[in-house]
Amino acid sequence: MAYPLEARLRPAYELRSALASGIATNVVLATPSTFLLTPGHALVLGGVLLCHCIWRGTAGLEVLRYRSNLRRQRRYVVTAVDLPYSAERLFLGRGFRWDQRHTQRLIESRLPENQHLLGPSALGRMAALFQDEPDANAGIGGDPAIHGVEPAESNIWMDISDRVGHTLVLGTTRVGKTRLAEVLISQDIRRGEVVIVFDPKGDIDLLRRVYAEARRAGREGEFFMFHLGHPELSARYNPVGSFSRITEVATRIAGQLPSEGQSAAFKEFVWRFVNVMARALVALGRKPDYEQINRYASNVEPLLNDYFEHWLDREPAAAGWRAEVESMAIDKKSLDKGLQSRGFRAVTLVEYVRRKKLYDPIGNALASTLNYEKSYFDKLVASLLPLMEKLTTGRTAALLSPDFNDVTDWRPVFDWSSVINLGGIAYVGLDALSDYEVAAAVGNSMFADLTSVAGSLYKFGAGRGLPGETLPRRISIHADEFNELIGDEFIPLLNKAGGAGFQVTAYTQTWSDVEARIGSKAKAGQIAGNFNTLIMLRVKEIATAELLTSQLPEVRIVSTVASSSVSDTNDPGEFADFASRNEDRITTESAPMLSPSDLVQLPKGQAFALIHGGQLHKIRMPLPDAGHDPLMPASLEAIGAEISGRAVRPTFRATDDDPRVGKAIGF
Repeated sequence: MAYPLEARLRPAYELRSALASGIATNVVLATPSTFLLTPGHALVLGGVLLCHCIWRGTAGLEVLRYRSNLRRQRRYVVTAVDLPYSAERLFLGRGFRWDQRHTQRLIESRLPENQHLLGPSALGRMAALFQDEPDANAGIGGDPAIHGVEPAESNIWMDISDRVGHTLVLGTTRVGKTRLAEVLISQDIRRGEVVIVFDPKGDIDLLRRVYAEARRAGREGEFFMFHLGHPELSARYNPVGSFSRITEVATRIAGQLPSEGQSAAFKEFVWRFVNVMARALVALGRKPDYEQINRYASNVEPLLNDYFEHWLDREPAAAGWRAEVESMAIDKKSLDKGLQSRGFRAVTLVEYVRRKKLYDPIGNALASTLNYEKSYFDKLVASLLPLMEKLTTGRTAALLSPDFNDVTDWRPVFDWSSVINLGGIAYVGLDALSDYEVAAAVGNSMFADLTSVAGSLYKFGAGRGLPGETLPRRISIHADEFNELIGDEFIPLLNKAGGAGFQVTAYTQTWSDVEARIGSKAKAGQIAGNFNTLIMLRVKEIATAELLTSQLPEVRIVSTVASSSVSDTNDPGEFADFASRNEDRITTESAPMLSPSDLVQLPKGQAFALIHGGQLHKIRMPLPDAGHDPLMPASLEAIGAEISGRAVRPTFRATDDDPRVGKAIGF
């Protein structure tokens, strides 16, 4: 039976016996006659003593190694080429599985009598005084004992099959979230997966890393870049131009409007109005975009005129309608108040249809918008216009409402279906630091579009509309600072997109950011419940730390209690006047496997990961070394130059696994 206390923080007493055995070995072998031994017997005894020396010395060195490990600050840096990689597993870092032993060791290391073991050694303090340059390991911070309680660490891998359950990464600013994202994204790119990276901040280092990994995997021709902060280099994207059902256009736009209190009624009106415009545009053969929605939201009459002419030209009962409309005499005073403030052409078309008793669902819905008095109608859509202005102002307008007829614009137009079908890599930089409102609106629309694509993949499979059978693809979505992107459309993406091959990895600082953004604690809990894997770096908010610690069981901690007692005797026949007793009792008590304070003290680049069905692992994440990567582009402009060069000369090649599906080189 093993002793219940490891006592790893005691002095290394084994070294004393090892030293004694080592000296005895030398003496016995050097002068066997002193001990009345023959040379043969001296060799046997010397061998026994040497084995004892090695055994006890090894045990003593393990104690010293453990004590040294508790104060050791460690930075784990790897080059991109040396990053571990597997086609079936995801590499997270180096570490170990955390259990009761490590909780016991961490508690013991924090006892007052052991505090002197956690600071730098005397030799280390002296070395620091003579050091010309700062230590590369400095600046990590935190409590090194949290990882130091286990000297034996190994590579920690996560099964690829667990990715479809989605992953949540939590950590305060500047502790390694984005660098962890680089490690995970690099592996996804090398596995040939569809990779979509959302970066609200527009981190140039992350963009450079994604592009460098695309080049390393030979997939730079599949790289798409959308960046609101650099529209001159960015691909173009229409957030409402691709949909499975026409109602999605209105949902994506109206879903970004406030819905509390009286705003709910206005939001419903805006949804109906946008839906009518979208239906009319599609019927006219036009693809909806923000520019057209903004234009017709301010003045719907041109759209009504175009649609009515389109409809009446195809309506058998309206033969010769143009001549009749031209000859119609209308007294505006006899019309509804709303129509009196409208243009003559629109009023004439509506009145003609009414007199002819013609009906068309889209035409009737457009006509109903004219029944509102114009100033009152403008109040109803007042919440829509500011949103449209944000999305159609400046250089952003050309990105979000691309002109397909402009042959001089080299910037390609992409949608999520094309990215997925081509097995692409897409980087989305939203430049939230410059314009938070526009970044949030575009990010929400993109997520809603992705949810729609997931629904199509779930129902019809991959490669819909392409010839032959297309193999299903894993689609890895990495959402950095995802609290700035999240909305109601994010919930079905997590709930149901797993069946379509979507695997979401979301990164944020605190869970309160998510609750504040979503506006509902219940919905935030619903979102959290859809992340099966949790990776938590250093956090500063206790409520965020409890997302992990509340899922862990309690463990039994062993401790010793010193006990002493004295008993007197009044029997004159007894020689002893009293009896004393001293003992150390071993007791156990319940304690949490981890406390929130442990997560607050994590060093940079370290995390706890809840993986493999709730198993807790302590990991050190590999930090990529960008300084020695020959494939790393020097700047954003260098990436833009390569992309524009490929876009001018598009070519195609067949994939290795399916020669019937082409992949665009460039865009």
